[in-house]
Amino acid sequence: MLSQLVTSFISSAAFCIIFNSPKQALLKCGFVGMVGWMVYIGLVNWDVNIILANLIAAFAVAVISQTFARRYKMPMIIFTVAGIIPLVPGGMAYDAMRHFVENDYPSAVELSAKVFMLSGAIAMGLVLSEVMNQVYRKIRTRGVNL
Repeated sequence: MLSQLVTSFISSAAFCIIFNSPKQALLKCGFVGMVGWMVYIGLVNWDVNIILANLIAAFAVAVISQTFARRYKMPMIIFTVAGIIPLVPGGMAYDAMRHFVENDYPSAVELSAKVFMLSGAIAMGLVLSEVMNQVYRKIRTRGVNL
């Protein structure tokens, strides 16, 4: 578990470097990616469906990214893009394409469907977080107590 957390931190921080993000965001981006991966692995270990785990982890990444963006006065996308890197199903997409090339279409279609669902779960988690943030801000500015 510790090795996965360190690896996810390094991969997120490395993508922060590749995307030419500000230097002061490097550790924060690594932290966001590590927390997202920790949420994902924790849920998978509790036998939660990987698609739901991906959605919840992406939601957590987006919430932390919004918080960091406000706190450190940086664009949210710096943290979000680096934070979702560990969640992206790149290896599974590679395997799907390999099965297509090898004419193993049933396996290729199955893997492709998983890749699309996992990618959609990441997108939905990010969107859901943004929608909830907008609703919360609107309620807060109008002074409505929940």
